Amino acid sequence: MPQFIFVYIGGEYPSNPEEGQKHFEKYQDWLRSLGSAVISPAIPCKDTHTVQPDGTTSPGSISTMSGMSIIQMNSMNEALAAAQSCPFLEINGALEVSEMIDMQSSSGEGGNKPN
Repeated sequence: MPQFIFVYIGGEYPSNPEEGQKHFEKYQDWLRSLGSAVISPAIPCKDTHTVQPDGTTSPGSISTMSGMSIIQMNSMNEALAAAQSCPFLEINGALEVSEMIDMQSSSGEGGNKPN
């Protein structure tokens, strides 16, 4: 079954801890509603640095990615429907949804077996 990466872009921080808790609970409810389709529920990002082609590095990001999840669905349409119900959208965030490509190393080790 295909796996999809949901990349969280932007979003506004809740104005107070109570609002933050309410949003977190909605997010947890959303994840629970997806059941066993959730492979990796939430991978938040912090302390982002950017590495340029010349090898120089700088603190910060050139995107507004704040995290990601990995979800297993039957199709892109199913994945998009799940994304459309995500409460991250309620805080003015966007989701990028991409089907993950299963690649095997040339040695035959590593990577996941084809779906």
